[in-house]
Amino acid sequence: MASPDKQKKRAQRAKTKAKQNRMGKPRPQVNLVHPILANPLIDEPFDDVEIDLSTFDFQDIEENGFDPAHFDDLFQAMKAGEGISLLALCLVFLQYPVLELVVAEESQDAATDFMIGLLIVYRAIFHGEDEDTAVAWIGSEAFQSAYNEASLILEKKNALR
Repeated sequence: MASPDKQKKRAQRAKTKAKQNRMGKPRPQVNLVHPILANPLIDEPFDDVEIDLSTFDFQDIEENGFDPAHFDDLFQAMKAGEGISLLALCLVFLQYPVLELVVAEESQDAATDFMIGLLIVYRAIFHGEDEDTAVAWIGSEAFQSAYNEASLILEKKNALR
């Protein structure tokens, strides 16, 4: 059996190692496309959200509109992103799995209408804006620039996968 001194040292090393494991290790920033993606609220913000894409019915949304309550997880994540920057808001928005599905499977016009509808509802909920004001914000130079930059960042990120 090891001496009490060795047992004490071994226990101390185990305690230190356990503390390091609880604290989590910093994510390696190798191949980080943009520094903003180091923030877990921005990079893959919906990893822990359960979204059943098999029940998503875009046809029904086109015909009847959508219930904003069904997109609360998106809107809350966008609000958190907006607290960081407009670029962060756009990155969160573009990573929403339902949005990715719509963009991949629907026509460009239908996908664009859906995206604008989501943005208008977001602005109405969190900023109290009417549709015209929200559309003006979407068309603003600041939003368009952030949106385009977010698109490029995600393209680069996806190319690294």
